[in-house]
Amino acid sequence: MPDFVDLHCHSTASDGSLSPAQVVHRARANGLAGLSLTDHDTVAGVAEAADEARRIGLPFISGIEISCDVPKPATLHMLGYGVDPRDPVLLDMTRQLVEFRNTRNPRIVRNLNELGVHVTLEEWQQEAGGQVLGRPHLAAVLVRKGYVSSVQQAFDKYLAQGSPAYADKERLAPDRAIQMIHEAGGLAVLAHPVQLRYAHDAQLVATVRRLGDAGLDGIETIHSHHTPELTGRYSALADELGLLKTGGSDFHGESKEDIELGLANGMRVPRAMMDALLDRLAGQRRKAPPSGE
Repeated sequence: MPDFVDLHCHSTASDGSLSPAQVVHRARANGLAGLSLTDHDTVAGVAEAADEARRIGLPFISGIEISCDVPKPATLHMLGYGVDPRDPVLLDMTRQLVEFRNTRNPRIVRNLNELGVHVTLEEWQQEAGGQVLGRPHLAAVLVRKGYVSSVQQAFDKYLAQGSPAYADKERLAPDRAIQMIHEAGGLAVLAHPVQLRYAHDAQLVATVRRLGDAGLDGIETIHSHHTPELTGRYSALADELGLLKTGGSDFHGESKEDIELGLANGMRVPRAMMDALLDRLAGQRRKAPPSGE
């Protein structure tokens, strides 16, 4: 039986290039023992992925990745594992998060037009196929129209934070994201802590401690942007603070062609990380009061 899983990946429900069911089949083809689909700010693909995983016998955990509000240049994303994709409060939150994106997106198009890059919001929407509009969809449009030669160049030249066409969006406070994940029955895990862009380890520890005080359950220690040295540092911090450890590739498909499902910068995510999440989730559900109390 395979010993590796992937707990961080994306589908066409947000900004990936494979459908939720296709991501599940990619996991099986890559020999993985389990999967969590963690699309950006939405659980729209969870039901399809869960159904297909159940059909082929692949262990699966529902997931989401929420963009949180932190001072620039840091980026803070919160992974939610085991959330109920039908939870009405969670669904209201995801609708709000999508609206934040929809308010931001015309500004990016306007910025591009002012730079002489002639794209429209309609072209972006068509590329996304009716799903959540992400910058990788727009990057694909720029490649197709010949303004750049690759998705990476589109981000470097126009779309990354600090680039000429970038426009920011509203986000949830990290504490609120943790609360919402817990209210939906899930566990909150800090995604790719390297993207906090902390100046020194003391700043990292202070941030994670504050999140721990707000109810943080874990840290993503293995990720495609983490070196083995960083993975070791984050693992030690998780152990020190009594937090769960998770990992994933952050697979998007064609929009991040250098990242393959199940492989994170040469590292693999042990099945024990998924088992620990499942054990914690099962413990939470045993402790939950009966419905109506």
